[in-house]
Amino acid sequence: MTKLAFEESELMSDHAFAKPHVIDGQRMHGGFDGEGNYVPPRSLGRNEAIRAWTRALRTRGGDLLDAGAWMLTGPRMPNVEQQRLLLRNDLGQTFWNSLTITGKIEARGRVLAEMQFPDLQKVIKEDIGQMAIGHLNKGLLKAHGIDEGGEPDKGIGGHDVMWFVARDLAFGKNAFPDVTPPENIARPEAGKRWMPELAPEYEGMLSLLMNLLVIEFRAEIGFATTQEILRTDDLFKGRRSQAEEAAKIIGRIRTDEEIHVESLRLYLGELRTVTFKTLDGGEIAGSELIDRFWKGLIRWATVEQPKLAAQQQYDQIKPRIAKHAQAKRILAEFDALSDLKKAS
Repeated sequence: MTKLAFEESELMSDHAFAKPHVIDGQRMHGGFDGEGNYVPPRSLGRNEAIRAWTRALRTRGGDLLDAGAWMLTGPRMPNVEQQRLLLRNDLGQTFWNSLTITGKIEARGRVLAEMQFPDLQKVIKEDIGQMAIGHLNKGLLKAHGIDEGGEPDKGIGGHDVMWFVARDLAFGKNAFPDVTPPENIARPEAGKRWMPELAPEYEGMLSLLMNLLVIEFRAEIGFATTQEILRTDDLFKGRRSQAEEAAKIIGRIRTDEEIHVESLRLYLGELRTVTFKTLDGGEIAGSELIDRFWKGLIRWATVEQPKLAAQQQYDQIKPRIAKHAQAKRILAEFDALSDLKKAS
């Protein structure tokens, strides 16, 4: 019989690494197997559980929540060629800021390891003890949060530190002034209730999981383009080997994030198959609640937000270019490469 109930210690378990993950003297999570391949942290029992729950979900007629390439639409500012143009003209602050902000946003994700989330069993009719959603407070969200923000008390960096180390390898330390990320990168709800059938704390939890999936999935665009830029032969002259190492670090983050995306799709796929108890004593299908919110979230994330974010980025980059001795030429080339014209 397939095992579907797991202890927190199992979901937090590591493989037996042949070598720890250390870069430039900094210990980071995960490690390497005997052949030198990177192995993500806390992936031994967690991956086994995700595979088992996924098979069980499909046996019940459900599936992971759909998330594919169609979610990666929208303009990028700056895109890869624009970023390369800036770097070739000694305007590296935009790329440096991007690496810094990403690391700081990753650090915020550690809150998942520190919060106690509502018990979904109280509002779900079916027994969820052998589902992934029955284990969210039993190690799954804790593992996710530590992946993002590391274990500072043990001196082990997570994705936050990995981004900072990658940045410093490519640029050197303190290349530009520190920068603060935006306060909120999720969809602004402005107090609107999308699931009034549930108490606010449960709506908030479902909203969080869906926003997390969108953020994690769309982050793949930035991760991939960051590697492209770091691997550009004529950039980071004098630090080529360090830039290549930085690209490898980002690749390891991408490997870790595959677990996050798959698990979030699993949680939401399970939630679509269950029945929720409503505040008025009735019942509502999980698919109705999830699909209602997901439809609006996807429109915002793939149509509305990318254009808004791209314009905001342009408004920040243009003044930096204006300070350059060849500002007119660089801005003309920068604008010619823009995705915004194609998106308008």
